[in-house]
Amino acid sequence: MNRMTQACIMIFFGAAVLHASVTDLYLRYVKEGLRPFLIAASLLLIAAAVMTLWYELRPAADVSEDQSDPTGETRREGAEQHPSGSTADAVHDEHAHHEPRVAWLLLLPALGLLLVTPPALGSYAAGQAGTALTARQDDDYDYPPLPAGDPATITVFDYAARALFDKGRSIGNRRVQLTGFITPGPDGQPILARMILSCCAADGRPVKLGIAGNAPSGLAGDTWIQVTGRYSDRVTRDPINDEEIPYIEVETWRQVTAPKDPYE
Repeated sequence: MNRMTQACIMIFFGAAVLHASVTDLYLRYVKEGLRPFLIAASLLLIAAAVMTLWYELRPAADVSEDQSDPTGETRREGAEQHPSGSTADAVHDEHAHHEPRVAWLLLLPALGLLLVTPPALGSYAAGQAGTALTARQDDDYDYPPLPAGDPATITVFDYAARALFDKGRSIGNRRVQLTGFITPGPDGQPILARMILSCCAADGRPVKLGIAGNAPSGLAGDTWIQVTGRYSDRVTRDPINDEEIPYIEVETWRQVTAPKDPYE
């Protein structure tokens, strides 16, 4: 491709990234905190493309001036190489560079961002990976108090860590409220899960909770629910990585729509 085509594709690609960044689409790919970097990167792409277009489309007179020596005399190298054409034609030929054909592949992610809305990682991904809670906390680690309110709204990861590594001491007898999606457990019983990200969806890992008490039944995988319950000392093992999965004693639950940001 030539430079003008390259610049147009860069503008298209930068606009696609910018569109994803100013909407919630980017949350399907990366963590929420990376939005400023995505916006900055897309604006940089667009600025580079605009500068490339300006450089290629500026008048021939401006190009000739750029090729002048410090005394104001126009260099004749181009004319010597192109005796049948003008200096401006020679300069134009000098700038008619072509980029590798592989550059056309840049269209694919741009079209993907604009035309395809991928689903968030869910039940299938959770079933293919072991629970993320594999690191052991120090016994003397002090968990902060639960948020105010009854029930206390916390994340699936926060409850699982307190249940496993703190043995529920920081939860006590308080009621907690969690939101996650349903995924089938190893014994066919429903598991409450939530995917956590370190950076982007490529490194997403599930946090899993067994459901005791008033457990939902008959729900399909990837159904989002909000449960209210209390700490349970019951645990099971994840057959994928043999790590412990804590339980929550559910008192009530209700089906909810998927949150704007599906990851923790």
